[in-house]
Amino acid sequence: MSASAQTVVSPADVIITEYNSVEDPLTDELPDAFRGLDVFIDRKLGNCVACHTNFDVAAMQFLGEIGPNLDWIGDRLSEGEIRAVLVDAKIVLGDQTVMPAFYTARPGFRTLESFQGKTILSALQVEDVVAYLSSLSQETGFDGVD
Repeated sequence: MSASAQTVVSPADVIITEYNSVEDPLTDELPDAFRGLDVFIDRKLGNCVACHTNFDVAAMQFLGEIGPNLDWIGDRLSEGEIRAVLVDAKIVLGDQTVMPAFYTARPGFRTLESFQGKTILSALQVEDVVAYLSSLSQETGFDGVD
């Protein structure tokens, strides 16, 4: 039995719509909300907790307060809107945001040469975080910590 190749959208081919959304997933590999939580809290990957908190991670130390609280974010934003913010927050939120662009080919102002042309997160990691954040809704009641 042969493994099928996974389709991944190149960062250069991602389209953020005029409504600040990336409608199509970045990969056809199935996302996992629990892996998304791991990326969300991992200081060497997403490190989202440096700026954000939510009820799942409230017990962690050294949570940031720069970005908004993400409780029930799945009720406020669509998957496409969450994906767009993760792909390139500077396009969605404006150039003054400190949130990094996690999946973009656009060069940064202070990108070290060794990181040029590389994304912070893989397409699957972005989709995992989208799955995690989308699950933070009153309807699903996801709680990845317990």
